[in-house]
Amino acid sequence: MELKVHNTKGKETAKSVTLPESVFGVEPVDHAIYLDVKLYLANQRQGTHKSKERAEISATTKKLKRQKGTGGARAGSKKSPLFVGGGRAFGPRPRNYTFKLNKKVKDLARKSALSYKAKENNITLVESFTFDKPKTKEFISIIDNLNLSAQKTLFIFDDINKNVYLSSRNIQRVQVMAVSQLNTYDILNAKKLVLVEGAIANIEKMLN
Repeated sequence: MELKVHNTKGKETAKSVTLPESVFGVEPVDHAIYLDVKLYLANQRQGTHKSKERAEISATTKKLKRQKGTGGARAGSKKSPLFVGGGRAFGPRPRNYTFKLNKKVKDLARKSALSYKAKENNITLVESFTFDKPKTKEFISIIDNLNLSAQKTLFIFDDINKNVYLSSRNIQRVQVMAVSQLNTYDILNAKKLVLVEGAIANIEKMLN
């Protein structure tokens, strides 16, 4: 698949790049995508949730009422989950949600996600650019020139310049990342991918 390279003014240049079929032209495997996205979301969870069970409640164990003759069930402890202030039955405990996923499955998932974007014509190539200092207005103008202002967009750089990152972080629906940070969830979460010219070779190298 061959795409024209655009400049920061949104105009097509004389340059064009052929996207490698081994990364952008594979047959997508939905199950690999599902597993990789599931792993990504699981890794976002802190797993620090906790509630007190009846053994951890500080309360009297004195019988609350006489045990027989009331017509109701016997009540032996204020710590019972049946009472307000009692312990919770089978409450959440701290745990680690992550699980193991083979590297080849992760690579296949990212290739599948990139291939979906290529098939949908949702990939734009742009010349490399950088800023001497944070300039959010200039970054917004680049987005407007590429006609991407109304869409959730992911910019993928070979290596992120700090000023580029600072220029983009307050812009809604825009995310910037380096090739080394590329993941299936963010690829699919964005409507459009903007590949900075030098990133393509590194994506191919990383996934192959």
